[in-house]
Amino acid sequence: MDLRRLRFLRELEERGTLGAVAAALAYSPSTVSQQLALLEKEVGATLFEKAGRGVRLNDAGRLLAEHARVLLAAAEAAEADLAALSGDIRGTVRAGGLQSAARRLLIPALAHLRTAHPRVRVEISELELEQALPGLRLGAADLVIGDEYDGHPRPRPAGLRFTVLLEEPLRLVLPAAHPLAGSPGPVALAALRDDIWTASAEGTGHHAMVIGTCRAFGDYEPDLRHRSNDADVQLELVRAGAAVALLPPLATPVGDPTLAIRDIAAVTLRRRLVTVTRDTPPSPALTAFHTEVTTQARRFAHPSR
Repeated sequence: MDLRRLRFLRELEERGTLGAVAAALAYSPSTVSQQLALLEKEVGATLFEKAGRGVRLNDAGRLLAEHARVLLAAAEAAEADLAALSGDIRGTVRAGGLQSAARRLLIPALAHLRTAHPRVRVEISELELEQALPGLRLGAADLVIGDEYDGHPRPRPAGLRFTVLLEEPLRLVLPAAHPLAGSPGPVALAALRDDIWTASAEGTGHHAMVIGTCRAFGDYEPDLRHRSNDADVQLELVRAGAAVALLPPLATPVGDPTLAIRDIAAVTLRRRLVTVTRDTPPSPALTAFHTEVTTQARRFAHPSR
């Protein structure tokens, strides 16, 4: 069986529609449909059934998709083993992460790897973990940095490996002119009941964390009026006096006179950054990049090093 066509099948199982598969793989929907039709001929079985204007996998299709997952993982492991045997660190690593991780960890890791292993090609995308997981499972990405918060753990889907990269405290970010910014001490969440908040988009871990934190430790529903996955946009809203935020050090500048960054009174909340990879033997190129990302995280956690 053609592994490329099996990948189309896995993509359809994961993404649900021919259009979504086409967009993910940069093919036209007609090309995707043709490849899947050829797969049906190749295996001698009907794999799909009509679903509205599209198609979905039938029992035979789902069975083959499960075998395809195993076969594609085995092919990836074989490539990794052969690369390791040769001792030649080369190849492509496709990495993604939320904005602060991309800027402060992935890009510095890329810069160092270009010198240490110039034959490794690294491609970086800014992605929230929710967006990245389907592509990671299917092989369209190799490493993703995501975040999770105290009280809001991430699911751990089978077939993926989660490794804690960095832990950091969450802090309140207020406009410098905010009435509670006059004192350097901690600020109670309850004291921000009447403030406007900013957070990441609905459906992200950060959005759920802000709402859950205000409910649990402030006993109110926050007026979450502004949403952006870009931490710089959230910070600009704070600077403009239009919102308050709850952010970790990786996402906040040091020594900015327009912002007042304060601890949360009577509670300690933390964010964990995690790397997510497939639970298969990594290629030497991915191992080298993952090691460099880990080094950058340690440098951030311990600047004196």
